[in-house]
Amino acid sequence: MSPHTRHSAMPQTVGPGGGPVPERTDAPDGRRLGLALGMLVLPMYVALGAPSVALPAIGRALAVPFGATAWILAAWSLTCALAMPVAGRLLLRRSPFQVLVAGVVALAAGSALAGAGPTLSVVIVGRLIGGAGAGATMIAVFAAATALPGRQRIRALGIIAAASATASGCGTLLGGAVTEWLGWRAVLALPVLALPLLPVALPVRHMPARSGGGERSGPAGRLDLVGAAVLSVLAGSLITLLQAHSVGLPAPVTLAVAAVGALAAVGLWWRVRSRPDGFVPRRVIASRGFLAAGLIGGTVFAGYYGVLFRAPSLIEQATGGGPLEAGMFLVPAAACSVLAGRLVGTLTDRFTGWQVSAGLAALTVVGVLVVAVCSGPVPVVVGTAATVCGFAGAQAVLVGLAPDLVAADDRDTAQGLLNSMNALGGGIGPAAVAGLSGIVPPRVALAVLAALPLAGLVLGLTRRPAPGRRPGPDAARGSPR
Repeated sequence: MSPHTRHSAMPQTVGPGGGPVPERTDAPDGRRLGLALGMLVLPMYVALGAPSVALPAIGRALAVPFGATAWILAAWSLTCALAMPVAGRLLLRRSPFQVLVAGVVALAAGSALAGAGPTLSVVIVGRLIGGAGAGATMIAVFAAATALPGRQRIRALGIIAAASATASGCGTLLGGAVTEWLGWRAVLALPVLALPLLPVALPVRHMPARSGGGERSGPAGRLDLVGAAVLSVLAGSLITLLQAHSVGLPAPVTLAVAAVGALAAVGLWWRVRSRPDGFVPRRVIASRGFLAAGLIGGTVFAGYYGVLFRAPSLIEQATGGGPLEAGMFLVPAAACSVLAGRLVGTLTDRFTGWQVSAGLAALTVVGVLVVAVCSGPVPVVVGTAATVCGFAGAQAVLVGLAPDLVAADDRDTAQGLLNSMNALGGGIGPAAVAGLSGIVPPRVALAVLAALPLAGLVLGLTRRPAPGRRPGPDAARGSPR
């Protein structure tokens, strides 16, 4: 492997003479910024795993069927995914710190509402608001991290990814303990802790908004509400259809949701073609390698969150214990995310980002199949650990690649869309497992889920963006190939 190929996953900027510009020596320290931002994302990712062990208690307390409580998980993933492209557009005119503050406030307010909700509908509304805040917060975090040059960027993203995977993996342990000691309302309110952690992100306040992006955000800089609406309907319809069986959705309603989803898909296609600078910019999704990166991330996230959804119950069945014991078993798996985050920089020195992402997708496939096929708590923990590593690594690698796939003016928008695809994958995984588990045994449902990261593996091995200069006056040479 040539030296150029070995470092092709690292971003480079082309100078006036055609050679790469050396990395700045006065750039912010990636490790320090990564630790600060990593602390801020902890409550958000705890909110993904912790409520899963509290769902039975929520169903009993609110007198609703257990299947209906699945929306508590789905609502968060749905609005989190939809808020990310919106936040990406806001970053064209607002600084990362401003978007970060707005996201954290919405996250805390929605979580407080969910924790205090007297009915399931109010709880779901709170989760919808909290998920939107989480999506905006995450995009602001990644915008701050990816503003760093070269190795500092990878280092910060690796720490953030390790923190997020550790928090989500430990969420079941924390959720079990809090449910047992403080009740299910405290579990739903846990993300409120992000508000007092906001001061750790003060170093981000000096980062300005992207320059030159305002001209490319639509007429007069307005948000494309129609494009946002059809994408929201499409995503909501998909999640609803996947969970239709688990929540007992009547057949006529299911068909109506499918029809609405199909119309939304057509509407989104028409909107992208008729308004190239709309909510989903055509030049971004048409950039070679962008959709492949989003699909790889989405499939890896689907595998991880699908396993995380089922792993606690499988451990409970194998050991005869409760949620707290299941969470304790999963702690070693969560700890693997720290190792994965640290190894990302080393791997991208030796292989391209696409090769690394393919390897992480393969690791996720193996992890899902181990959990699905093998019995006993130890294989479940081992398989979960593999998916944790895939999740943590893919998040760092793919978000690090995003700025090199599009023009400089579109970086924040691209990261918003890419993270939205990842988050939708995180919602699709549990929804698919839950829906299939009512038709086939849970382990068979997990085995079927492995087809998603397998598709990501194929994409990582076969799709490459062509070398050459990205479009736009300030573009740098796309390094991944």
